[in-house]
Amino acid sequence: MKYQPLSSTLYIKNRKKLAEKMVKNSVAIFNSNDIMPTNADGTMKFRQNNDLFYLCGIDQEETILLLAPDCPNSNYREVLFLRETNEHIAVWEGHKYTKEEAEATSGIQNIQWLGAFEQIFNTVMALSDQVYLNTNEHLRAGSQVETRDARFIQSCKEQFPLHAYARLAPVMHELRGVKEQEEIDQLQIACDITEKGFRRILKFVKPGVTEYEIEAEYLHEFVRNRSKGFAYEPIIASGASACVLHYIENNKACNPGELLLMDVGAEYGNYNADMTRTIPVSGKFTDRQKAVYNAVLRVQREAMNILRPGTTIQDYHKEVGLIMQSELIGLGLIDQTDVKNQDPNWPAYKKYFMHGTSHHLGLDVHDVGTMYGPIKPGMVFTVEPGIYIQEEGLGIRLENDIVIQENGYFDLMRDIPIETDEIEELMN
Repeated sequence: MKYQPLSSTLYIKNRKKLAEKMVKNSVAIFNSNDIMPTNADGTMKFRQNNDLFYLCGIDQEETILLLAPDCPNSNYREVLFLRETNEHIAVWEGHKYTKEEAEATSGIQNIQWLGAFEQIFNTVMALSDQVYLNTNEHLRAGSQVETRDARFIQSCKEQFPLHAYARLAPVMHELRGVKEQEEIDQLQIACDITEKGFRRILKFVKPGVTEYEIEAEYLHEFVRNRSKGFAYEPIIASGASACVLHYIENNKACNPGELLLMDVGAEYGNYNADMTRTIPVSGKFTDRQKAVYNAVLRVQREAMNILRPGTTIQDYHKEVGLIMQSELIGLGLIDQTDVKNQDPNWPAYKKYFMHGTSHHLGLDVHDVGTMYGPIKPGMVFTVEPGIYIQEEGLGIRLENDIVIQENGYFDLMRDIPIETDEIEELMN
């Protein structure tokens, strides 16, 4: 791994929080993600299951975590199972965790090789009444690939049909939604690396450079700062392409007078930044571009001020919609007649601002956490309003990542340039 791992104290704390949520005489099982194939003998890069990582910090394939807080055999209350390495694996794939390293990383004292799982699991199941199993229940999840968790659920229920079963996902969403300070520190590093990439780009962009050259500049800066790379597929959209919300081709030249929308973020230690900035290719905004840009910036700042503990994301989005409605009227894009005649299910402002303003951020870019319950201190959100005027080939989005506090918020991207004057000065 390139990143500096966190202390085991975080994972010990996270497991304790989960144990407090589990019913008496229960066991929870977490599986690592698979290494996914591409074609022939190719594979994708490994990405650890975030729930397992959150609880033990182990960043390796073929890992299983067993938690049984009330097990009468104290040795089996926390057991971590690892892929056993050998000389062949060491030569072809490199170093794998030793038992000692895994204990130091996770804070779990009982480390076993995978071959011991079946016997220990059978013993723990005989002493347990309820089993917690894990699934991906993100509201936007759409995977058609069978996971290790899915295979384990099937085999576990076939082998132990009379146990009571429960879902881990709701519990994990609640726990992971509120970040510990160590997690916020990792997110800050990811944001700081993203800032370095953006400042590099401000000196690089000029008419004639291509979107993919800009993408390469970001990647260079991210990796040289111990990131694995992009937290998600980067959007580098010049001109009218900025009106395509999920534009990822990144294959066009940047033309004089256009704006360049960049939705990018660095990953660090499996935690993710999510930034959007929009800059003038020629180094200076036109009056129209600046007017629309500043409208988006005002919406973002007002949105940050109303994203507070106790409110819900649903109510917050409605409030932001009214703020955006006022700005669009000021820009002459909609008028009071449009508002009066609007469909309540698709307000007039959505013609130019059709996506949500905020989502949870953490180990996932669209992180787990409640979208309907009240917002709590320690939650981390993006704030990303935008205005997209297709008839003008003009798209502007601005995005920062903030930590919700008791009486306000902390902006993890507070040092990343966002004012038009500062951007123009740095580009020139």
